[in-house]
Amino acid sequence: MNFLTNVILAGLFQAAVLFLVAAGLQLIFGVQRIINLACGSVYALGAYFGITFTTWAMSQGLPPYLFPLALLAGGLIIGLVGIPMERVLRLIYRRPESFQLVLTFALVLMIQDIIRFFWGADPKQLGSLAMIYGSINLFGVTMPLYNVMVIVLAIVVAAGMAYFLGRTATGKILRATAENHETSAAMGINVSKVFLLVFTLGTALGTVGGALVIPTGVASLEMGVELIVKAFAVVVIGGLGSMKGAAVGAVIVGLLSTLAVFTYPEVDTLAIYVIVIGMLIWKPSGLYGRIAT
Repeated sequence: MNFLTNVILAGLFQAAVLFLVAAGLQLIFGVQRIINLACGSVYALGAYFGITFTTWAMSQGLPPYLFPLALLAGGLIIGLVGIPMERVLRLIYRRPESFQLVLTFALVLMIQDIIRFFWGADPKQLGSLAMIYGSINLFGVTMPLYNVMVIVLAIVVAAGMAYFLGRTATGKILRATAENHETSAAMGINVSKVFLLVFTLGTALGTVGGALVIPTGVASLEMGVELIVKAFAVVVIGGLGSMKGAAVGAVIVGLLSTLAVFTYPEVDTLAIYVIVIGMLIWKPSGLYGRIAT
């Protein structure tokens, strides 16, 4: 029983981080119809900048127990990199998907070199800050309270995104633009500004995810590529463009990956992509996506 609880709790933590990145990926595709391979690289960028910003904030007198606020602030600040990235991507909005893939993959390589230039090739850590809040006993299993906080934050973000997209005027503009770019422009919506807002918000979700995960792990140059693999598995399983799909897909991938790590770590990626292949064969649109007609 403890083994199963351990898998579930650790899987939900991984799912929380995956959801933040996948939600940004889904938002960008849903409105802009761009498949953004750079989502993993901005995640890595958020992790590295989160370490730097939090270390600086604490050196300026920030109490250690407030480090999550520094991580959030650092993730949001570096998320502004989405603004110049969106300006570059404007060149290929009307191009075929192959152009999108090539350009966003180029961004992956560029961001990786930027990280290597500023932070070097060696892995970076934030130390044991995650244990400042101690641990909590859930169903007989001890779990760092920080992990629970990240899970709760992901739930809050999911609820906030649902409210923002479904109930606010800006959210309705985003949904209208997602349905038809030309019609939205004809009705007076500034589509260029909508695209800039969406891409920056999607990028910020990814950088915040990277910043929040770093107290429990190590920042490395490979972490972005590893995240791309899992993020796209989330998208395929949940359905491209579906925010509900991002949440459900993240939980499935997080739990499956954690189970594999706890039992047979060698088949971590294999286990995920067996599900992905099955989904592509039997339900190509994903659990909550729609096949374009």
